[in-house]
Amino acid sequence: MSLHEALVPSMTKIILTLLLLGATSNLPAAPAADLWPVWQAHARRPTIQVDHNPWQRFLSRHLVRGGDSINRIDYGGVPAREKVELQEYLDDLQRLPVSRLTRAQQRAYWINLYNAGTVKLILDHYPVKSILDIDISPGWLSNGPWDLKLYTIEGRKVSLNDIEHRILRPIWQDPRNHYALNCASLGCPNLQPEPFTAKNSERLLEAAARAYVNHPRGVTIQGGKLKVSSIYEWFKSDFGGTDQGVIHHLRRYADAPLKQQLSRFQEIDDDQYDWSLNDSSTSSP
Repeated sequence: MSLHEALVPSMTKIILTLLLLGATSNLPAAPAADLWPVWQAHARRPTIQVDHNPWQRFLSRHLVRGGDSINRIDYGGVPAREKVELQEYLDDLQRLPVSRLTRAQQRAYWINLYNAGTVKLILDHYPVKSILDIDISPGWLSNGPWDLKLYTIEGRKVSLNDIEHRILRPIWQDPRNHYALNCASLGCPNLQPEPFTAKNSERLLEAAARAYVNHPRGVTIQGGKLKVSSIYEWFKSDFGGTDQGVIHHLRRYADAPLKQQLSRFQEIDDDQYDWSLNDSSTSSP
């Protein structure tokens, strides 16, 4: 047997193994916060008004509040006309001179662009069972849509990962950003029923953090074991960098009974995340 004949089966097995792992595992290690300096430019005073009303209209029509306290989208019920309107909203956001917005306006802008853009992605590929099935990122073993440069803003190509990891996380350095971004999955913090704005962001961030921490997909204590959302594992550096840091953050937002229970823990036992699509048609509200 030649060396080539010996190596081909082995290489094939390795490739198949990698593909299988990619299909069945969660995301790889989350990207680090890596500042894209150009997006630090901002105005001191508001001189431009950003119209998020189209996003509000979409949410009012198609966001469904479930009896399990998870917000879902009626993807199958969105007519073609409203898909066009949502794309027009995304186009309008891309035409804005972001560097001329205030810091508060920018934060709301990036969050809404991420969330509305994610919903539009799902609509463009619907029906799908999970956002992980939308393998449009560059790279042979890509998993999901996050690295594809979907938007052009001030002449620069921007991806969803850019928005989260190169803009929001490093500029604001606020762990509550994780409660604002929705990746169209049941394990994710809720998509809020209203757009973020310069005026309401603080209120929405606080409410979103409290809602997620006190929901079973955020924190579960059972049999003396502490299980948390995988968000706290993937982005542990944003929540203090240690299990103790994460628990301290959780206690800040936990309601009284959970807060008392968390005081008994120094370590996290396990983490979980459900990548199933937040589709109202496949669940019982």
